[in-house]
Amino acid sequence: MTNDSPHAMIGPRLSVMMFLQFFVWGAWYVSMTGWMKAIHIDGLIGWAYTVGPIAAVISPFFLGMVADRFFATQRVLGAMHVLGGLFLMAIPKVVTGLDSATPQTFFHPFVLLALAHMLCYMPTLGLTNTLCFHHMSDPQKQFPLVRVFGTIGWIVGNIVVSGNLQPFGLSTAWIADGDKSPLQFYIAGGAAVLLGLFSFTLPHTPPPAAGKAVTAREVLGLDSLKLLAQKPYLVFAICSFLICIPLAGYYAFARNYVDFTGFKNATLTMSFGQMSEILFMVVMPFFFARLGIKWMLAAGMFAWVLRYSIFAAAAADKSQSLVLAGVLLHGICYDFFFVTGFIYVDKKAPKELRGQAQGFLVLLTQGLGLGLGAQAFNTHVAHYTTKVADVSTIDWKMVWIVPSAFAAAVLVAFVALFRDRQVEEAADPH
Repeated sequence: MTNDSPHAMIGPRLSVMMFLQFFVWGAWYVSMTGWMKAIHIDGLIGWAYTVGPIAAVISPFFLGMVADRFFATQRVLGAMHVLGGLFLMAIPKVVTGLDSATPQTFFHPFVLLALAHMLCYMPTLGLTNTLCFHHMSDPQKQFPLVRVFGTIGWIVGNIVVSGNLQPFGLSTAWIADGDKSPLQFYIAGGAAVLLGLFSFTLPHTPPPAAGKAVTAREVLGLDSLKLLAQKPYLVFAICSFLICIPLAGYYAFARNYVDFTGFKNATLTMSFGQMSEILFMVVMPFFFARLGIKWMLAAGMFAWVLRYSIFAAAAADKSQSLVLAGVLLHGICYDFFFVTGFIYVDKKAPKELRGQAQGFLVLLTQGLGLGLGAQAFNTHVAHYTTKVADVSTIDWKMVWIVPSAFAAAVLVAFVALFRDRQVEEAADPH
């Protein structure tokens, strides 16, 4: 850590910050569909998983035009988390008082409150990184050790709101309805307020772009578009956008599918995906040395094809072993595709454009790709849902086969068209 920091033991404090940062997200984002289904507003799932991508598109403007220029990072972080936490805690109170006939559209109070929270939350993902890097003497070595506490926080958030803590030494299901309970929003919102208050105690971190002029073009990363003139980068960008469309279905509907197949604790089961993410993050260097950029990205894409195929195969007899296998693929699905993508951009972009290029990739994938995918998948699931006497039945086999085929088509196109000799590892077998 930097010697000029007046605060001792900054490493553990940054780890606590990261733990709470992702605990907040993990304590409602996966589990909310259980609550939505229980109170019969599951028609809003598509919109519920679109608000995050919308916020991901907007947050670079806030970071680049406001937060990075005028205010100390720890203060912005604190204010955003306190405000975002209050929005989360308002959800049960507001939604419980609604008439059941309230139209399930984008303007439903639940969607608007979730959007308000995500508009506060998304900028904090960049702010926590900024704060960490400012107080680290060797970020390349120190940051992964701090960031891993974020993944642990997500897992713990899943476990806590799942309700049944018996496997962890507590004998009672302290949330009676588990992830179907509105208590999850109070837990996540309370943690956000706690993190906000804690953030005000973190070391002073001046705005990184204070006094610098910045344009909307820079914030959106449009200067990095010149990289698209290179065919390998263009293929990478298009395929990254397209593959995120079917990927959105996992985040929006996998929890309910896990519940459908008979797992007693769907949210806890989903957390095994993040556990595998930690494992595969550790072994990524081993695979990089043997596969190189192209085949790491291809392996990540193939893992999504395999996951959805496994889910489809499990639908008929509700095979829990197959479903669990699909969940455990998350480490490859996320690390090999998203993390490798960021590494490729870092290698490909000139130093002066790296920040913009990374921002544009986030906009393209986690903003536009997942946002369009959430809407498309919601329509897709509705198409394969039949309703008889107020009982809805989903053809889960077709729900997963179609995105598996879509992802397979993107994979084939990527393997056939992507070839970048400048960045591929010498060990690439092809």
